[in-house]
Amino acid sequence: MKSARGQSWGRYPRARQTLVALSDRAADLPAAAGTMLPYGSGRSYGDSCLNPGGTLLMTRPLDRFMDFDPATGVLRCEAGVTLAEIIDLALSAGWFLPVTPGTRYATVGGAIGNDVHGKNHHRAGSFGHHVRCLELLRSDGSRRQLYPSDPDGLFVATVGGMGLTGLITWAELQLRRVPGPWIETESIRFDGLDDFFALSRESAAGFEYTVAWIDCLAKGKQLGRGHFLRGDHAPGNPQAATPSASPKRNMPIVPPMSLVNRLTLRPFNTLYYWRQPARRKRHVSHYQSYFYPLDGINNWNRMYGPRGFLQHQCVIPPQHARDATAALLSEISRSGRGSFLAVLKEFGNLPSPGMLSFPRPGTTLALDFPNDGPEVLRMLERLDTIVAEAGGAVYAAKDARMSGALFRRSYPHWQNFSQFIDPRFSSGFWRRVME
Repeated sequence: MKSARGQSWGRYPRARQTLVALSDRAADLPAAAGTMLPYGSGRSYGDSCLNPGGTLLMTRPLDRFMDFDPATGVLRCEAGVTLAEIIDLALSAGWFLPVTPGTRYATVGGAIGNDVHGKNHHRAGSFGHHVRCLELLRSDGSRRQLYPSDPDGLFVATVGGMGLTGLITWAELQLRRVPGPWIETESIRFDGLDDFFALSRESAAGFEYTVAWIDCLAKGKQLGRGHFLRGDHAPGNPQAATPSASPKRNMPIVPPMSLVNRLTLRPFNTLYYWRQPARRKRHVSHYQSYFYPLDGINNWNRMYGPRGFLQHQCVIPPQHARDATAALLSEISRSGRGSFLAVLKEFGNLPSPGMLSFPRPGTTLALDFPNDGPEVLRMLERLDTIVAEAGGAVYAAKDARMSGALFRRSYPHWQNFSQFIDPRFSSGFWRRVME
């Protein structure tokens, strides 16, 4: 047990907490003073994984596989196992994650607690759809095996519940069969926002994975231009899959100022948009470069400088998606505070399994902004207003500053969820939005 100043992946905010490493899933929770919160790899961007003045339960040492059936793809493992470790175990037997976010270093407990989504939401839903059961340890010492069919609501509160219902000690997942480690992809350069929506409609039925990169500094007729990427698993020898090695590149230091700024963003976005001269390009990619391009740079979050960055990810209902997305991009372009990690995608209609799950039918836009002072916070508030007026929601697991009013509007089941919170568990995020 030690006291340390912790931070999320966005490196903002920072908080002093007591850290307690957990290594035995059969052990009781520590007799810590104050509140507790599970903490896996710390890949959440805001303060949902922080507990200022309280205790963080460090779950990464809970990294054991308990059972794996290569005939059915059913895997049971402890909550601290990372998605990378699952791929390393299962891909050679022809199995892969049914849903994966943009990093393979998230833990299973974190993927469940944030009910993460990926490029195939329109086909496979969110991560929680593929959890067969899990064990939850509560602060009163009780242990519950929870199943999706449980009528009492604790399972659906825990999926997407950001660690507030107790400690997930292990989970059982259903993996998906794949022919190999390769992804056959098509990259389509498109001219504007209407093209994106047309490509999304065209691609939803024929491709498992769809996503777009957006030049969020483009204006006028070029507003929303970008690259649309769609793909499917390609045949190949699963034995050829390379284990998840450490990144070959590294951001060794935190620069004195953000390397993502007004001087670098516009040329980067222009060059990236024109990186592909042909309108369409087909190629076969390894799963690591396709799903996890940023994992190839260790500590890439340091490039935003000592003050870190803030991510704004929202979802807009289908009936308002075109106009609200255009309004968001116009506001960002006017501010000059673009993001080179601007991702646009349409969610499918499969209902999310958790009370506080973020994915829902509509269009989701995710952007990273350097934390360069009050102006960026004011811009984010303007984006929040556009989202709220369109009836949309901001992703809680990636947020560090939205108002309690917007949270409660975005997640109408929050009152029902609050009944399932463990009385000894809390987070900086929850206290902030409940004030």
